[in-house]
Amino acid sequence: MKVVAAYLLALLGGKSQPSATDLKSILGSVGAEADDDKIELLLSQVKGKDITELIASGREKLASVPSGGGGAAVAVAASAAGGAAAPAPAPAEAKKEEKVEEKEESDEDMGFGLFD
Repeated sequence: MKVVAAYLLALLGGKSQPSATDLKSILGSVGAEADDDKIELLLSQVKGKDITELIASGREKLASVPSGGGGAAVAVAASAAGGAAAPAPAPAEAKKEEKVEEKEESDEDMGFGLFD
């Protein structure tokens, strides 16, 4: 994931085709280790492809993954693609807060009172 993030940061920084050196530089600037194999794999898979199309196809794949409320992941992916994302779903009705009665501590617990 950090290699993908570095790639996206390089794109945002103005590099139209980030190189392995660019990604290593970004990862090194934050103290993360760069795995050459993962960098080369990513660069070979995205070579010649448009990033917005890659994000859109990834969003479609994410939509089919059951995640128990994954609406937020789709909204984030849509906003990352530059598109207008649907507003986040309203949170479920607030659960009743149960009042927890605090047990008052007596002086007998510790053998003395704080203000004695």
